[in-house]
Amino acid sequence: MGPKSGGVLVTGGSGFVGSHLVRRLLERGYEVRATVRSLGNVVKVRPLRAMQVEFPGRLTLFEADLLKEGSFDEAMAGCRVVFHVASPFFMPEKIKDGQQDMVDPALIGTRNVLAGIERTPSVERLVFTSTVGAIFGDYADVREMDGQVLSERYFNTSSTVENNPYHYAKTVAERAAWDAEAGQERWRMVAVNPGLILGPSLAPASESGSLFLLEELFKGYFFYGAPDFSFTTVDVRDVAEAHIAAAEKPDAKGRYILAAETMTSFHDMSRIIRGRYPRGLRIPRTALPHWPVRVLGPAFGLTQDYIRKHLGIRFRVDNSRSVHELGITYRPIEETVLDHYETWREQHGKH
Repeated sequence: MGPKSGGVLVTGGSGFVGSHLVRRLLERGYEVRATVRSLGNVVKVRPLRAMQVEFPGRLTLFEADLLKEGSFDEAMAGCRVVFHVASPFFMPEKIKDGQQDMVDPALIGTRNVLAGIERTPSVERLVFTSTVGAIFGDYADVREMDGQVLSERYFNTSSTVENNPYHYAKTVAERAAWDAEAGQERWRMVAVNPGLILGPSLAPASESGSLFLLEELFKGYFFYGAPDFSFTTVDVRDVAEAHIAAAEKPDAKGRYILAAETMTSFHDMSRIIRGRYPRGLRIPRTALPHWPVRVLGPAFGLTQDYIRKHLGIRFRVDNSRSVHELGITYRPIEETVLDHYETWREQHGKH
């Protein structure tokens, strides 16, 4: 698929992943269309406006609402590839009603994009941004997998609207997209399933859901020690590259886990940051034993159930499909964590 023929559409172009993807596509010579929720939101759209100046005539912005039928048709017209990146992301404490706040928008949004593709004969490929959360719900689930290794073969069956609505929403949306693909012959879908996405942000602070997850660490809530929680991690720049490879490589198919082979703990992140910022006094020096986390966790909004299914659990990730089929070379976690921390410092005026 030559970059010059037919445009590509990125939904959610102003988000953390979307803005990096738009930038890489422009750097590779694509004609890019991007949708945002509101062109009137100057702060959110500013990074994309800057790209329009840098790459004259190659980036067109459209307003589209995930919940509005037909909202993506205009932006999609004539495109060969659709990258469906847009997804409602709420911090768990902001979710009042899992079905209404998370599941409906994710599912309705995906169905609206799929309906747009059905009406747009030029589309040949959909690259769907999912998450590892559509593969497993709790870390404990991975212990049931073959060799206790996370692989693309599984679907999350443990999350529900009540328990982990974000992962449930992404699972339901990804399944709906596969069902739509199976029902026709014209276009092919490839899904990418990233872990916790970290790295430098082009988007304003409020847009980067993952920046908040580490906010507690950076602000010093864990001053006395880092709790033994680990994450599957991936650099946002690697995620952007993987989306493009999933579109360009004719043989790309199915789902691709995007994450390092080994997980990264809060303590690992602290060690990396302290190595560069030894005077970052609030970053914990030590790992916390499990018992204070079990005792105090509920005071920080962690249920005993969550603690039991995540604390101290690490597993290996089989990312071989992304390496061999998409050609991804994962950045070292040190670079990712430091770039992530530096973005956070800039956004909080700590130069």
